[in-house]
Amino acid sequence: MNELSIGMSILLGVIQGLTEFIPVSSTAHVRILPAFLDMQDVGAAYTAVIQLGSLIALLFYFRKDLYEFSMQSFLAIQKEIEQYTSLNQTIMNLKHWSYEAKMPFYLIIGTIPISIFGILLKNLIKGPFRSLYVVAGSLILFAILLWISDVKSKKNKSIEEITLWDAIWIGFAQSLALVPGASRSGVTLMAGLFLNFNRESAMRFSFLLSIPAIALSGFYELFKDWQEISQLGIMSVFVGTITAIVVSYVVIAGLLRYLKTHNTLVFVIYRIVLGLFIYGLIYKGMISP
Repeated sequence: MNELSIGMSILLGVIQGLTEFIPVSSTAHVRILPAFLDMQDVGAAYTAVIQLGSLIALLFYFRKDLYEFSMQSFLAIQKEIEQYTSLNQTIMNLKHWSYEAKMPFYLIIGTIPISIFGILLKNLIKGPFRSLYVVAGSLILFAILLWISDVKSKKNKSIEEITLWDAIWIGFAQSLALVPGASRSGVTLMAGLFLNFNRESAMRFSFLLSIPAIALSGFYELFKDWQEISQLGIMSVFVGTITAIVVSYVVIAGLLRYLKTHNTLVFVIYRIVLGLFIYGLIYKGMISP
């Protein structure tokens, strides 16, 4: 595997930052770009590692929320322990906890499905799933499903009303993002809309749920495939990650504002056009699948 140039690393970092949170699939774009430029696929490991840049942007953007969630959970657990004075008292009864106190548990539970499927399907993820046939098909299929969810959703629930079952269903939907082209933000936004959350709330939970998922996949690939990643150049990986941090932060803030007043049609159209374009290039023999 050849070393990446700094210029290509910056370009991949920009693509990662732009597409990680917009529902158009960052993995698909990082996979597609080298094919367009007749370059080697940088691999799933590199993709997962530069996603850590997006993770850092998330942690910084939601730093106040994450602090509040942690403190409220700690206080709720402390209160449960103090009140545990008889066998009739059920410890860790989340029913009467605040939304903030419940959130860390919902994020953990929502991350379990993608963790399990990620391990079970690891060979497919690094191999057949990265085929451009799969990428293009996923872009189109999940674009249609995203639009159906947006049209059918009542959008009458806020993130403060989220339940354990909501977190579980959205967590299972996040597992679909293991297929390049599906889009982590796209499938979780889709699931949130199907569960009748308004767009901003669905997107906000999508962002929060992506924190443990990105961290697990990024650090797992960093340590497991360090030799493969280092062949691309340590400086190239570092530059790509830093670029992804800056671009991701801007996108997070902008997308939440956008979804307050706009639907998902622009993303749906883009995904379908891109998917058909990829199929066209493959058919013409202009890129290798």
